[in-house]
Amino acid sequence: MKKFLFLPLIFLAFGIAFAQPPGSMTAEKLHAAMGQYLTCLPLKLVNLQQQEISISNEELCLATIYAATGMKPLWISEHGPNEKAADILHFLKNADYEGLNMNDYNVEKISALWKSRNPEQLAQLDTLLTLGLIKYAHDVRYGRIIPFQVDPELFAEAGDKNFQPVETVRQALAAPDLANHLAGLPPSHKYYRNLRQMLRQFREIAEKVSWEPIDGGRNLRQGDRDERIRQIRNRLTALGEDVPTIEDETLFDRHLTRVIINFQAEYGLENDGIIGKNTLAVLNMTPREKLNTIILNMARWRWHQHEMGRRYILVNIANYDLKAVDEGHEILNMGVIVGQFQHQTPVFSDRIKYIDFNPFWNIPQSIARNEELPELRKDPNYLVDRHVRLLSGWTEDAVEIDSTTIDWNTVSPRQMNRYKLRQDPGPWNALGSVKFVFPNSYDVYLHDTPTQDLFGRSKRTFSHGCIRVSKPLVLAEFILEEQKEEWTMARIHETIASANREIVSLSTPLPVHITYQTAWVDNQRKIRFNNDNYDRDKILAKILFNRDDSEADPN
Repeated sequence: MKKFLFLPLIFLAFGIAFAQPPGSMTAEKLHAAMGQYLTCLPLKLVNLQQQEISISNEELCLATIYAATGMKPLWISEHGPNEKAADILHFLKNADYEGLNMNDYNVEKISALWKSRNPEQLAQLDTLLTLGLIKYAHDVRYGRIIPFQVDPELFAEAGDKNFQPVETVRQALAAPDLANHLAGLPPSHKYYRNLRQMLRQFREIAEKVSWEPIDGGRNLRQGDRDERIRQIRNRLTALGEDVPTIEDETLFDRHLTRVIINFQAEYGLENDGIIGKNTLAVLNMTPREKLNTIILNMARWRWHQHEMGRRYILVNIANYDLKAVDEGHEILNMGVIVGQFQHQTPVFSDRIKYIDFNPFWNIPQSIARNEELPELRKDPNYLVDRHVRLLSGWTEDAVEIDSTTIDWNTVSPRQMNRYKLRQDPGPWNALGSVKFVFPNSYDVYLHDTPTQDLFGRSKRTFSHGCIRVSKPLVLAEFILEEQKEEWTMARIHETIASANREIVSLSTPLPVHITYQTAWVDNQRKIRFNNDNYDRDKILAKILFNRDDSEADPN
């Protein structure tokens, strides 16, 4: 209860400050009116969870914000809103261009008060502008925090838990050009900018185009005749695909097969040229659904580091690909294998610090318990056959044990944790010939794999969370670019051929960004969508749009 005793003191301080002669009777009334709007109640400025009233909780206290900025109106005078107020309102009104909802920022109330010269209404206008600025600045830069509240593990990157509203207001007041300052808050890289441009296009399309669903039914393939094929041809044409015109538009000819194969590849589908349930579902995606998918992916980019780096690695879990970028140019593009649904690859940014050639694989305890132990109970030679050594523990003084001498049927999963299982380097090693390490709390890294045949699959969720790369040596050459005089491709091959482990520290750690993007713009400036293999779009849409279906339009 003690903290509530401080509330009258701060309002008394405001009363004294605003009672100073401001220069005119109207201005004096305006200052006096401010006090009633400087509440310290939980304001949910950035959708924070409900908290107790606390004078020390600066994030939720308007009085503290105004106290820190001079205890005076910030954006208005007795003559009305100033130029910075107009800039704030402009960005709030256009929040939908950033995939946000202007209704979250009291735009209607602000607009209704805009022309008033009533002191009490002007005081309310000033505080509403401050609230709108704070919330918009947070949301457009870091993303709304509500996904983190709903699922802190899945959406760990959403929002900024250490956001400072007072500093945000100070920066806005100090900005010589507030419009330019606000325009610089969202990510500036091309991936976000491209989606923002597509958002405008799809909003226009969604307002104009009627998208009738194509009925389901049996699978369609080359040689079939079906009235739905005419609809499919029209739909593909509307989506910008080059569909040759033929006399019988109900015929599934070889030219249409080629178009379908390309379409399936673009959307991350099995590119078999057959129109089945999954291909039809993508064909039936409405412009509104695609618009909302773009909004979801713009939100994800706000969660990431905004500075990608001059040279970096970009992994898209949802599209199973890895890009190596240098000075904005895509140098490499290769397929990857990512985590299974039950072992999802996490989203985060870090820096690759070293490359491990001919690595050992220290088998994680969870895999040892759940996968290795059951196999050992069936076959005591299971570790030996796979060149896996059994060590007595995880400390440096652990000794090797003959795994064939243990009765594994008497070892419980909990007891299995005491052992360290380490696979020797070689063609049998699960990490292949090289791994790329960026130490992180998830224990995730990039690595080679002996199962290269899996890269031929359209859906590549096979790992326990780490990322397997299809062209590891080419990737190693790119990463070692700054050390290329010492580490040529010839030396990389020689090192691997030696079968001796060698760790190479990078002279400059290389940024790596692991993302989950279900919509992006390719190098031909074409919007691409793919399957939501971890169902993250569905979950995020329900949170952000507050609806169960993806047709919900937040704007």
